[in-house]
Parts: sequence; C-alpha cells; structure tokens
Amino acid sequence: MAQDVEEPVESFGDINLTLGMLNKDNNTSKEEIYSHLTSVIQNTDILDDAIVQRLIYYASKDMRDNNLHRETRMLAGEVLVSLAAHDFNSVMSEVQNNFRILELPDEFVVLALAELATSYASQSIPFMMMTLLTMQTMLRLVEEEGMKGAFCVALEKFSKAIYKYINHWRDFPYPRLDANRLSDKVFMLFRYIMEKWTPTASAMQILSIVKALGPTVSLLLHQGHLCDYALGQVPWLLNQYKDKETDFHVTQSLKHILTAAVLYGVGLPRDVRRAVFLSLLHQVCRAPEPPAKENEIEASSCFLILAHSNPADLIEFFDEQMRSNNEVIRRGILTLLRSAIIAEESSLRDHVTSIERIVKVVMSDPNVKVRNSTLLLIQTMCEKCYIEAREGWPLINYIFDQFAVSNKNLEKPLKPNSHEDERGEKSVRETSLLVLKMLDPLVIGMPQVLWPRILTFVVPAEYTGTLDYLFSIIRILIMAEERKKNNASESTALVISTGAVKLPSPQQLLARLLVISMLASLGKLCGAGAIGLLKILPELIHPKLVKLWKTRFPELLHPLEGKNTCLVLWEAMLLQLLKESLWAISDEAWTIQLSQDFNQQMCSYDNPSIEKKFLWKALGTTLASCQDTNFVSSQIEEFLIAPSQLGNQRQGITSILGYCAENHLDTVLKALKTFQDWEKRFMNRCKGLFSGKKSLSKTDIMVTYGAVALHAPQSQLLARLDQDIVPQVLFLYGQCSQVLGMSVMSKDMDLQMSFTRSITEIGIAVQDAEDPRFKFSYKEVLLGYMLDFIRDEPLDSLASPVRWKALIAIRYLSKLKPRLSLNDHLNILEENVRRLLPLPPLEKLKNEGETDKDKEHIHFLYERSMDALGKLVRTMMWDNLKAEDCQEMFNLLRMWLVSQKEWERERAFQIAAQVLTNDAEAPANFKIGSLLGLLAPHSCDTLPTIRQAAASSTIALFCIKGIHLEMERLQGLQEGLQCDDMEVQIKISSKIAKIVSKLIPSEEILPFLEETLDGLETLNPTCTVACGTWMITVLKEHGVALEDQLLEILSMLYYHMPVLRQREESFQFSLDAVSQIACFHMDAVVANLLQKPLPFDRDTKTLWTALAEKPASSRKLLRALTDKLGTGLEDDLAGMDAISVACAIQEVVTVGIPVTALYPELFTLLLKLVSCTLGQKMPTSTLSCRRRVMPHGERQQLADPCRLSTTTLKCLQAQAVKEGLAKESDEGDNLWTLLHTPGTHHIGVCALARSMAVWQHGLILDIMGQLLPALTSSSENYRITGTAFFSELMKEPILWKSWNLQDVLIMMDQSAWDSNATLRQMAIRGLGNAASGAPHKVKKHKQVLLESIIRGLYHLARTEVVCESLKALKKILELLADRDVSFYFKEIVLQTRTFFEDEQDDVRLTAVLLFENLASLSGKKWKIFFLEEIKKSMISFLLHLWDPNPRVGAACRDVLMVSIPFLGLQEFYGVLDHLLDGQDLPRARDFYRQFCVKLAKKNQEILWILHTHSFPFFSSSWEMIRSAAIKLTDALVLNLTHQYVELLDREQLTTRLQALRQDPCISVQRAAEATLQTLLRRCKEIGIPP
Repeated sequence: MAQDVEEPVESFGDINLTLGMLNKDNNTSKEEIYSHLTSVIQNTDILDDAIVQRLIYYASKDMRDNNLHRETRMLAGEVLVSLAAHDFNSVMSEVQNNFRILELPDEFVVLALAELATSYASQSIPFMMMTLLTMQTMLRLVEEEGMKGAFCVALEKFSKAIYKYINHWRDFPYPRLDANRLSDKVFMLFRYIMEKWTPTASAMQILSIVKALGPTVSLLLHQGHLCDYALGQVPWLLNQYKDKETDFHVTQSLKHILTAAVLYGVGLPRDVRRAVFLSLLHQVCRAPEPPAKENEIEASSCFLILAHSNPADLIEFFDEQMRSNNEVIRRGILTLLRSAIIAEESSLRDHVTSIERIVKVVMSDPNVKVRNSTLLLIQTMCEKCYIEAREGWPLINYIFDQFAVSNKNLEKPLKPNSHEDERGEKSVRETSLLVLKMLDPLVIGMPQVLWPRILTFVVPAEYTGTLDYLFSIIRILIMAEERKKNNASESTALVISTGAVKLPSPQQLLARLLVISMLASLGKLCGAGAIGLLKILPELIHPKLVKLWKTRFPELLHPLEGKNTCLVLWEAMLLQLLKESLWAISDEAWTIQLSQDFNQQMCSYDNPSIEKKFLWKALGTTLASCQDTNFVSSQIEEFLIAPSQLGNQRQGITSILGYCAENHLDTVLKALKTFQDWEKRFMNRCKGLFSGKKSLSKTDIMVTYGAVALHAPQSQLLARLDQDIVPQVLFLYGQCSQVLGMSVMSKDMDLQMSFTRSITEIGIAVQDAEDPRFKFSYKEVLLGYMLDFIRDEPLDSLASPVRWKALIAIRYLSKLKPRLSLNDHLNILEENVRRLLPLPPLEKLKNEGETDKDKEHIHFLYERSMDALGKLVRTMMWDNLKAEDCQEMFNLLRMWLVSQKEWERERAFQIAAQVLTNDAEAPANFKIGSLLGLLAPHSCDTLPTIRQAAASSTIALFCIKGIHLEMERLQGLQEGLQCDDMEVQIKISSKIAKIVSKLIPSEEILPFLEETLDGLETLNPTCTVACGTWMITVLKEHGVALEDQLLEILSMLYYHMPVLRQREESFQFSLDAVSQIACFHMDAVVANLLQKPLPFDRDTKTLWTALAEKPASSRKLLRALTDKLGTGLEDDLAGMDAISVACAIQEVVTVGIPVTALYPELFTLLLKLVSCTLGQKMPTSTLSCRRRVMPHGERQQLADPCRLSTTTLKCLQAQAVKEGLAKESDEGDNLWTLLHTPGTHHIGVCALARSMAVWQHGLILDIMGQLLPALTSSSENYRITGTAFFSELMKEPILWKSWNLQDVLIMMDQSAWDSNATLRQMAIRGLGNAASGAPHKVKKHKQVLLESIIRGLYHLARTEVVCESLKALKKILELLADRDVSFYFKEIVLQTRTFFEDEQDDVRLTAVLLFENLASLSGKKWKIFFLEEIKKSMISFLLHLWDPNPRVGAACRDVLMVSIPFLGLQEFYGVLDHLLDGQDLPRARDFYRQFCVKLAKKNQEILWILHTHSFPFFSSSWEMIRSAAIKLTDALVLNLTHQYVELLDREQLTTRLQALRQDPCISVQRAAEATLQTLLRRCKEIGIPP
C-alpha cells in the first residue's frame, strides 16, 4: 500500500519538474519533454487537478504556437488528448475555446478534436453538433492544403464516431440523441468537400478525401434520402484506383461502404455492382505486378461481403470471367472461390453446381499455376462438402489425371523442360498428392462419388505414385461400410456398380496389391496400405479366400509390427500366402488368368526393382501352383525364347524357373535341355541374331540351373544333381571359358560371378536336403575353382565382387560331405585371410572409383567380402569338434588382431566378432583365457568399430562357455564405446571388466595374464591402458584363488618387466599387478622378492616401491618385512636374508608410508642389523637369469652390508622425523657415516639416541625395552651399540620416571670395567649422564660410580675413555658435596692436572672445567693442597687463554677467576674482568705485562713459580702456546725483582730463546727476539752479565 502511495507522489514530483522546464523558452528540449509527458500521463491513474490544468494550458499553448517545430506541436496535441482521460471537460473546453465560429482555427486544434472523437467517442458525441456547426462556418475560409487535410481527417473521425453511436447507442451512458441531425450536418460538410474541393484537389488531398469517403458514405446510408447521393460517390471512389499507395485506402473505403450496405439492407445499383466486381477483381488479378498484400486481403474481404449479399451475381460474373482464357484472372477467381468456401459462406451452398461448372471450365487449361489453383479449390470443395454425387466425379478424376500428366511431363517430356517448367510440374504433382492426402472420403456425399470408381486407379502404372493415399481412401471407405453392415438402411454407399467405368478384375487387383505389399517390408506407406487392403478385400478377390485370409493375416502382419522387417522373410511370407490362396481357390482357369495378369503387369515396374523381382517370383509361384503342365511348359518356353519381355532377362528367368521348379522340376529341366538343344542349331542362333531380340546366353542358363537346384524339391534334387545339374553347369562354364576351342582361365567377371552363384545355390540346396548318406562328388573340384578365383584377385583393389561370392560358395561347399581335414581347413582359411585382410584402407580403395556410385559400390563389396570371410571362418571353426583345432584356426587371425595398421586390425576384429558372437557353439573344453587377454584390451582401440567388435567378442567368449551375463547392462556399456573420449572408453572398458572378470574360470587366469603382459609390451597407448585395467581387475576378482599359481604369475611378471620398463604406462601396470597380488598373498610375494640377489636391481626396487605405494598393502608389507627381519636376527647374527629384508625396507620406507605402529620394533631391529654387520663384507650373488635391459651407464655395485643397513635406518629415521617420532640429529648427515664406520659407530649411536623424541614416551619405552637385551648380548658390537644408545638416554629424567633404569645403571657400571675401551667409554658416558637423568640415584651410588669413573682416568692408551671419565666426573661432582668426595679429591685433582696439556681439545677443555669444579669441593681439608696445585697450574691457565680452541681459552679464564680467592688476589677480579671482558682477547704481550705488573706488586713468589714452569711450553706443539709462553716470560723478566732476576738460569733461558728465533712461526720468532732483548736490557739494568 505504501508503494502505491509513493508512485503518484513521485509522478507529481516528476511532472512538476517538467512543468518548470516547459515554462522556460527553450524550444529545443520541448519535443523530448512532451514525449516523456505522454508516457507519464498514460501510465498514471491519478493526477492532481492543478497539475492537469497547468498541463492543459501549456499543451494547448504550445500546440498552437507556430514558432515551434511541427513535431513538437503534434506531441503537445497528443499530451492534450491524453489529459482527457483525467479531465475530459476541461480539455474539450480548452479546444472549443480555440474553435470559434467564422474563425479559421489552428490545424492542430482540428486534429485534436478529431482525436478526441476517436479516443473518447462516448464523451464527444454531446459536443458533436456544436462542433459540426462551427466547422460548417469555417469551410469557406479554408484555403491551405494542410488545413483541408485536417478537416478531411476530422470528417473521417467524426463520421466513425457517429456511425458507432448510431449502431451502438444503447451502450452510451446518456439518453438517445437525434442521430439524423448529426448525419445531416455531416452530409452538408461532405457535399461541400466533394463539390468544391475535389475538382481542384491535389494527390495528397485526394488521398485524405478517399480515407474520409468510406466512413462518411457508410454513415449517410443510414438515411434513405441520402442513399442515392452517397452511392453516387462510389464511381468516383473506384476511379481513384491509380497507384499502390492509394489503392489500399480505396479498397478499405469500399469495404466500409459494402459493409454498411449489407448492414442497412441497401442494394447497389447493377452498374455500380458490376463496376465494383471488375475493380476488385482487377485488384486481385492485376498482371504486371501484384498488389500489396494488404490491398489483396482487403479486396478478398470485399468479395466475401459480396458473396454474402449477391452470390448469384457474383457466381455469374465469375463464370463469365473464367471463359476469358486469361491465366491471371482464372487463378484469381479460383483463389477467391476457395477463400469463400473456406469462410463457409452459407449463401454459396445453393450454387454448388454452378461452382462445379466453373471448375470444369478450366480443367483443360494446361497452365501449371491454373492447374495448381484448380487442385487446391477441389481440395477445399471436398473438405467443405461442395461435391455432388452427380457432377463430382470429374473433379476427383482430375486430381489423379494431373498427377499422371505431371509425372509424364517430368519423366518423358515432349520437349525439353526448362527449370521453371520442371518446378511447375513438380508443384502440380506435389499438390495432387497433397489433395489426395487431405481428402476425407467420408464427408457427406463423397462415398457415392468415389465408390467403386476409385478402384480404377489401383492397377494402372501411371497412378503408382498416388497409391499411398489411394489405398488409404479405399480402406476408409470399406471399413466405414463394415461398421454400417448391421444397419441395412445405412449400408448403401458402397454398391459395386461399374457404371461408365471399367473396374479391374479380381486377378488384376490381387496381382497389383500383392506386388505392392512387398514394399511394406521397407516401411513404405503404399506397401502397408496394399497389405491392409488385401486383408479387408477377400470377398472382392475370391469368396474362398475369406476364411483363409482371416486366419493367415494376423500371423502375416506380425513381422510388420517391428521397426525393421526382414525383406527375405516378408517376401517368403507373401509367396506362401499366394501359394496357399491358389490352393484354396483350386480353379485352374483362375490361376492361369492370374499368371497372365502378372505377366501383363510386368512393364508397370522399373528394372530392377523390389516390386519386379517379387513379381517374377510370384509368377513362378503361380506357375508352380498350376496343374496344367502344358500351359506351364508353354509359358517356360515362351520366356526362354523371348526373355526380353521380362525386363532383366537373367534375373527374371532364374526367378520364374526357379520357383516354378518347386512343383515342376522335371518340366523345367526338360525345358532347359530342350532350349539348349535348340540353341545349338546354327539356324536358330542366326534367327535370334537377325531378329534383333536378345536371347539367353550360356551364362544365363548356367545361373538358371543353380536357381532350379535351390528351389527343387529335396526329395527329387539329389537324384538329379550329379546327372542333370552339376555336369551341365560345369559344361556350360567350360564352354564359356574356351578361346579358339581351348580351355583357359576366364577373366570374364560376369562368367565367374554366374558360375560362383550357381555353385553357391547348389551347395545350399544340397545342405538343405540334409541327407547324411549323400557325398558330393564334385566338392573338391568346385572348391579348387573357387580358390583359384580368389587367388587371381588383386591385393591392391576391390573392384570385383568375385572374391565375395567365392567366399560364400566355399562356405557352403565346406559343410558338405566328405569332411575336410584340419590342414585343408587351415590352408583354405589362411589363403582367404591373407587375400583379404592386407587390402589397402577402405578410403584408399574407394578412391579408385571415379564416381560416387563407384565408391559406393566398392564400399558395398568391402562390407560384403568381410562379412563373407567372417562367416567362412565361423563355419569352419565351429564345425570342428576339437577345441585345439578351433584354437588353431582362430590363431590365424592373431597376427592381424595386433597389426600395427589399424585398418587390418579393424578387419580382423570384425571377423573375430562375427566368429564369436551370435550364439556360437564351441567344443566343451574350448579355452577362452588367452583369447580374452588378446581381445578385451582392444575395447579402447583407436577406431570405434574395433572397440565395438572387441567388446562384442569379449562378451561372446563368456556366452560360448555358457556363462550367463548381464546382457542389457553390457550392451548399454558397449554402445558407449562409440565415444572418442579416451577417458570414457577406459571407464567403460573397466566397467565391463568388473562385470565379467569374476566369471573367468580360475584355470584360465594364467593364459589370460600371459596374453595381457604381451599386450602391454606391444599394443598402442590406449589399448595398453585397457590391457592393464583388465589385468588389475581380474587379479582383484581372483586374487584369493591364485595361491597355487602365484609363483608362476610372479615369475611371468618379473620376466616381462625389463621390456615393460621401456614403456612407462605398461611398466606401472605390471607394478600394480604385483601390488594387487600382494593384497591377497603378501607373505608369498615378499618371500619371492627377497630371493632376488643383492644389491637389488632396478626392477626389484621398483616392485618394492610399488607395493609400498598402495595404501591397502603398505602396512601389511611393512609388517611382513619386520617379521622377516626379526627372524633373521634372532641369534644376534646377520645373514644375507636379513640384509635383503633391510634393503626391501629401505625401498618401502622411502615411499613415505607411515611407520608409527612399527617404529620401535623396526628401529631396534635395524640398529641391531647395523651393529651385527659392522665391518662385514659379503660377496654379491650372481644375478638371476632373466631378460634384462641395462640402461646406459648402469653397473653392478659391490655389496656393503653395514652401509645398506645404515641406509635403511636413515630412511626410517627420516620418515620418523616427518611423523614427529624423532628429531633431526645434531650430527646431520654425518651421523650415518659415523654409524656404519667401525671406529665411530658408537659415536653415531649416541647421536642417533640424541635424536630420539623423548616426548613420545610410549615409543621410546618400547625401543628401550626391545634394546635392553643388547646390553648383555653375546655380540660385542651389539653390546657397544646398546650401551652407547642407553648412555644417551640416561640423561633424560622423564625416562627414569617412566622406566626403571637402575638395572641399566648397574650394567653400565659393570661395563665400565670391561676390557673393550669403546664399551668402557660408552658405559662411563652413561654413568655420567645419569647425573642429569637421576641425580638421586647417583648420590645413592656415588662411591661405586666414582671408583668406576676414576679408574677410567688411568686408561691413558685411549684418550676417549679419559675424556669420557673427565666429563662424567664433572657431571657427578656437580651433584656432590666436599665430604662426599673427600676420599677421592686428591687423586682426582692430580689426575686432572695431567690432562691440561693433552693433545685432544676435548680432553684439555674437560680437564680445565673439572678443575674449576674441584675448587668448590676442596673444603678445609684439601684447601692448602689445592692452593699448591693452583700455583702449579697457573702457567697452563694463563698460556691456554690463547689456546687454539676458543672454548679452552674461555674455560681457562673461568678457572683463573675461581683460583684468585685461593691465592689471596681478590683485587685481581677487576683486572681480569677489565682485561678479558671483551669479545676479542687483548694482545698477549700487553695482557701478560699488565698482569705481571699487578702480580709483582702483590706476590713475587707466584711470578717465580710461573717462570719455573714456563720452559716446557717453549716446545709446545701449538704455535700460539709457544708464542704466549715467550711473551709471558718477557713479562716475568720485566717484573721480577733483582733478587729473582739474579736467580734466573740466564744461560738456559738465553739458549732456549736463541733456539726459538729459528721457529717456523714468524710470531714465535718475533716474540723470542723481543723477550731476548728484554732479558738483555733487564740484566744490563741490574748490572749482571746476561
């Protein structure tokens, strides 16, 4: 509701805005404004009164403004008229104010009044009188042409409004007004215009007057006293027919007048009426150029009005005009009559006879257009029942005659037809057929017109083209009569009365209808109509047929219910019906007459046609049914002597004599023999030549013998075959093959074809005789002839049908006894196959044809030849009772089925499909596995024909074995193979495979797989995919049942892999096959693959990878391998089997399969394997004997068991890291080098242990539990591995909490005393790490642990043990108090000091760090001792500040800071911090001088101690230490007091410094030189000799 309120508001706003624009003087935009206003006003229901008044004001003003454009003024007038819908009175008042008496108004004011009268007639009528009076006063003032036109428009509109009021005054809302007064005023205006304006009017004014005249005269006819004047203007109106622009309006005005005359009952004067007839007919029939379509329609409408008001005059006028022989007039009248009849004008019903007479006038007119128009009129007359029984037949006859005439003119014209004539005749023919098609024979009176004369059109040949509709008409008439039979009073329509026409005889009807019925098998309408008529016309043919046909016809018509009817079957059924009908009639004279009628109708059909071929056979059948042998013999002799009457004499004579032989074999053979003897006579041959008539040749007679044998009674055939038939055929062929009396191989194709046909028919006849005792003595001879024919055919063309026909003959001959041997069969088949399959592609063969017809013929021969070869192979193959023989015959196609040429494959598959499909019956033990593998992959071949054939053959193989399939589903899938999309093909092939694969007998699987693997090696890409798909599908379905054949299958697959690897997709399918087998038999597959020699070759690795990549089998595979590995390592010894398993695990894990579930067990086993193979060397086994394609550069690698095992473990750890089960090792990739190297194995194990994800509690605990036996293993390597692994885990507190490591701690303590240094080192490391993992346990067992670790300090032969002991002591001592270590303190300190100068950085560093820790454990008891040890160690700490290892230098700095309190040098904290607080160390010389300066002031004794311990460092192996020692000596010499300087061993010092001046290191040389100078200078200062 809100929306409805808003719309007017918006409109008011829009209009107000527009009004504001109208108030401006901008004239250019007013046209657009008024256009917009017109749309707004017309689409707005409510307008405010004030707005309406303002709009009326502006619109009226602009409409009358001469300064504006005419278009703008016109639009303003439209707006003004539109406003009348909102306020008519105000608009009318505004217009009337500007329409004053004796004042000439503006043109647009007049037009506005006219529009108001048109749009608002009901409201305008009350103002009409005033308007007309005012208008009357203005006429004399009008001079301009535009104003006169406006007044004419107004007169037209006013007349229409008044005319409407007069005829519909009851619909107006006010009391009735006096319309006569209005008419009088209009009359006065009209008369003035006609008298004053018309004589001098221009063309434009005349057009305006013409438009006004019709409505005005129509109005005036309302008053009788004005009629004469009004009608007196009609001649003037008719005289205005001048040009196309005016003609339409003249006709329109005339239509107004004629309509009003009919309405008011005013008759046109005779002269006026005739003038109207002529003028309107001229408009319809104007010759030079047709009138505009609108004018023609209006003129036709006028004729309809005239037909209603003056039918007799109009018919008389038409009759008169039709006799003028004017084509255009005749066509126009025929068209007008047709329109009037279509309009069902009732007045014309009384003039039907007159109309028929008019039509008969033009029946002899040869003009094509007139004939077409006549036919259409007759059609309409038939539809609307304008045909009378007495006069109507000529019209029906005319339809058929026109068809026959047009056909004759088209087929046999008297003179050459032009294109226009040909099109015309075709249109007449089509129109004739259309009329017959639309003809309703049951409309009133039509049955009496048609029956029985309609039957006269059935037999004559010229009406053959009308039979479709003719039969339908006859059938409708007869069936309608059948429905009325029960009512005798109604059943009067179809009385057989010949009348003036000669009806066809029953024999003629039967002959004609039976022959035409043959076309029903082709789906032709006339054929169906003919057989339908026969069904309902038995009484008309012969009374004795009623009962027979009633029972036979339902069975006869049954084949026609389908879409396609077999032509041969239908022909046989019709001939059987004829045979039974003649037997039922049993009238010799009737039969003879029928044969004569067949003979007479021979020329009614083309040569060769289906109808004529059937007629020959029907004639032969009729003669066979005739018991008068003399008549039969005379007829045969007549046909033999004068065969030209048959059309195609060979086909005709063979058909007639062949079918006649069914009951008259002796007569026929005797006649043939007689004819041959007659032909031998020289005179008779001469007569035939000179008479010009073509006689039968020897070849024709030879063919006839074959036809006679084919149709001869089986009981008589075999007795006459070897005596009277086959010898005659061979004799005739031999005579035809002679050249100059010598027999040669004839190249006459017709002779070869005829001979082959005769032999084929003889073979069929013998086979149909089914006499098991009969042995055909001529079999080998005839087969030899046929094979010779085929051999002589070229291998590069297919222009001759000899090959095709010879194949058919061989097929039938091969079935006859005596049977051929297997070799004979194979030789015959091979000969035929290799003479047909290698032909060039079909398109190339067709290109040899010069015309399209030649190409079609070659195509036809190709298809027939292939079909014949397929049938031959099928016949020979399945006639054999041995499955092996069948297989051997089919194998002849094998090389062609996989040919690289797709056209050869296509042919081979067509043959294969033909052999296998259509319910082939194979021997019981026929094997399908190999054939299935051969054929099925081609369901995705390149050609749709191959795909279809392959699918059909595949399905057929199962049917042969008696296996029931889902045929409907499979056939639907097979149809989908027509698609060229390869993905669609693969999907469909896969679906077929899934349906049928489960039905393959298990014993057939191995041959199937062998065949598919061969296919993967050789087939094209699409077939390869299908091949692989089928193989995988079959393995899926039969996987469980393949256990007994597993080794053979795997061997087969592995054998093919080297070649398949060269084809990526094929290779992948082989991998998938192994994976599929593994899904069912994982253990067996694993065992088989593990037998491959190490290192695995590429194919074996790929197989492991493929198995791992399958989610369905990967877990089972890893489980199986894990179990195998566990079994191989039960005795802590690793054999070749375990290494193989490890290599397999590597390939599997590398794929990336999840290892979480098996990780603890697999990790432990692989670590054990690495340990057990450490340092081992194993010889590589000899590679297995198999096909191997070695890629370029590939070499056999030597086996390193430990490296292989380590690589597997590496792969496992990488996958574990991905899954969050472990972390990256701090050693990186170096870890694995450490691990498989005997000397660093333990280090690698420790690094591996550190990479364990301790947060994975369950996994780590499982690993620890499985690795615990390693600590007590009999294998020393494995004990080292286990100890090293646990030594790292001992530092994890969480593991101590989750698992009891105390036992491990005890075992490690025991191992710390082991003789193996590496084992001791790892055990000590574990004891030290326990300080981090379980400090409470360490404290508890401190004494035991300290003893074990301290003992390691004495293992001086192995620095690693010492270093590990120092580290362990450091960790443990950090947990203990001074009282806990008091007993061991001195020993520890003394042993620690011995390693400050060790060559190993790690030992030095650890010793310094340990010494630093010992400072806090000295206690009171050992404080003095430790002070002395510090003094002794100070030189090491100071010098190693510049150790090559920065970490050692940093440790020395820290230990110096710790030692200061013991020396009582607390103020040195600041000095050391100041000197050593930077990231970079200060120069050694500067540091030592500053340090010694400070120390000299505090404690000269320490300086002296430093000096006394400095000499050993002069010979240090490290340059930096040597340099530092010299620089320290320099600082000491510089800062010692005189007393200490005098105590110096100056000679020794000088000697050493002199030696260091020759040091390889320049910095040492310089330091030595500087120190020597300092010593000399210091001695000089003191005054002592250097």
